[in-house]
Amino acid sequence: MSGDRPPYFGLTGATLNVWVTVACTTAMTLFGYDQGVFGGIIVTDDFLKTMGNPSPTLQGTIVSLYDIGCFFGAVSTFGFGERLGRKKTFLIGVTIMSIGAILQTCSFTVTQMIVARLVTGVGNGINTATAPVWQSETSKPSWRGKLVVFEMIMNIAGFSLSNWMTYGFSFTQGSIAWRFPIAFQLVFSIILISTIPWLPESPRWLLAHGYHEEGVNVLVALEGSHATPKDELIINQTENILEAVRIEQETAPSWRDILKGRTGNTGMIQRLILGGGTQWMQQLVGINVTSYYLPLVLQNSVGLSNNLSRLLAACNSVSYLFFSFAGLLLIERAGRRKLMMWGAAGQCVCYIFISALLSQANNPANGAKFGAGATAFFFLYYVFFGICWQARHDGVPWLYPTEINSSAMRTKGAAVGTASNWISNYIVVQITPSGIANIGWRFYLIWVVFNAIFVPLVWLVYPETSNRQLEDIDRLYRDNKSMIFVFRNKEATQVERPQRFIDADQARISMLARSKEKDQGTPEESIQN
Repeated sequence: MSGDRPPYFGLTGATLNVWVTVACTTAMTLFGYDQGVFGGIIVTDDFLKTMGNPSPTLQGTIVSLYDIGCFFGAVSTFGFGERLGRKKTFLIGVTIMSIGAILQTCSFTVTQMIVARLVTGVGNGINTATAPVWQSETSKPSWRGKLVVFEMIMNIAGFSLSNWMTYGFSFTQGSIAWRFPIAFQLVFSIILISTIPWLPESPRWLLAHGYHEEGVNVLVALEGSHATPKDELIINQTENILEAVRIEQETAPSWRDILKGRTGNTGMIQRLILGGGTQWMQQLVGINVTSYYLPLVLQNSVGLSNNLSRLLAACNSVSYLFFSFAGLLLIERAGRRKLMMWGAAGQCVCYIFISALLSQANNPANGAKFGAGATAFFFLYYVFFGICWQARHDGVPWLYPTEINSSAMRTKGAAVGTASNWISNYIVVQITPSGIANIGWRFYLIWVVFNAIFVPLVWLVYPETSNRQLEDIDRLYRDNKSMIFVFRNKEATQVERPQRFIDADQARISMLARSKEKDQGTPEESIQN
């Protein structure tokens, strides 16, 4: 870029933040779209014919190996992502995912499709491990929570779009019915490739890697055209970032120390496990049984027609999006623990009724009524998940590892959480088609059991993180070194921020004010001086 041309096309402040958000939310929309699109493709006649009518087990393999690709893509970012920076890593992910989308669109055999799904997964894994970090490191603190919520909504919007896309193209003939919905992923790639290159690198990454001047200039640009490198706000932000980086470098244990239990803090290991465990819980409540396969579930388990199954899946995605909005009203008022417990309890009841009704779906006289009842409970399941778990989709699976872990373990906690997400995703998506085909309605009893287990599990061991500063969780575990079960600890379970943490902050502010007055001297002393 020439010296007389302003960086970022002259955009600063809120406008520049918006464009970073456009890139990151496009990646999350693509994530949601790619997660839902194969649910409509796997029941497309031309697709099944082209792939040689694969068995249920092979269908599960075709769909689920995408998650294995995501796992390796996400894990790989912890090797090269920190060296290359957020932007370059993000662009690598977009490029790989675009290649995968092209390969999927052009596939004519199962082998080609599996390879293409793996490649696409690698790209998406890199994207989902990088975009949220880049977003959080370039956003103003006051915007960060709102932007996370917006990304979550766009993720569900992408999922809904994929359902309507496959439904609309189900009325076409030939391979366009499934090739076009897959190729549509490239629209998102074009948006990303058009925006990422000219946007700013993460100021935190720049400062952490010795690019001090560049990092400060990015902070200035993100703050707005009125800011300068000498402003107190910019100086304070720079010092806070450098201090956080220093603490991480001095206190963060290595992976070898963690695996051998040599962290010197048992609470640190427990918090790492709790953060990764949220990913497993989200998968084992049964959401990806339906998010990947709802048309297949309605067609094979309930006995609906192909067309009606697709239509209901698309309608359900709109309901899902609506109730996710409703959940946002409760997330800080009810807290993480209550929403997870209420959600698991409601989802458990839904799967009980689904199992019971589907066990009678083959009844010659009233089978259709039982099937309709089961379909209604699939919809109700998404109401509970949308309000209670998807409201935390970016919290429990993606942000809870950040909230629960200390600053020294936050990066490793995110790594464990991301890896757990994709491995658990793979297991559920792999077993679903064969589970439905081989054991029928009994397959849904698995998710009854897991949802039932998670209600007491959350109550026993998961601390509340809403309405807390991240340092509050550090204090909680520091003051309760042997704490495993939290249900008896009011500070660990109450939704409101504990009063002693509020008092401690006020005392610290007062002390700083007194110290500042002492340094400046009283007015009389100033006059005498």
